[in-house]
Amino acid sequence: MSQHDHELERRARELYLRASRDVDPAMAGRLRAARRTALSAPAHHSTARRVLIPASAFAVVALATLMVWQPLGGPSSAPPAAMQAADVTDPTDLPPDADNTDPALYQDLQFYSWLAYNDTGSQARNDK
Repeated sequence: MSQHDHELERRARELYLRASRDVDPAMAGRLRAARRTALSAPAHHSTARRVLIPASAFAVVALATLMVWQPLGGPSSAPPAAMQAADVTDPTDLPPDADNTDPALYQDLQFYSWLAYNDTGSQARNDK
């Protein structure tokens, strides 16, 4: 400790002793009773903290591990047959991979939606 710290500690002790001498007996009794009450309170909060802090730390580590973990990627394989069959049977779906398609297709999506809606309406009228 430095000289300044010793001086600060000495000054704080002097102030505490002077203030404790000036406290009337009724106030001192109330302070002692409050201290006893605080010390005799059950320590359920500290027990809960001792259990919850490690449990929450474990949960955070587990969550971070799950977020970071990815299955080891092998060579990319062809999509399953069910997905290929779905692509063949429904030609109105957008292609699943936007990198391999023409970007102009995505510029007027509202138009294509309107076209698809009106096209299905005309087919319903033709079926009648």
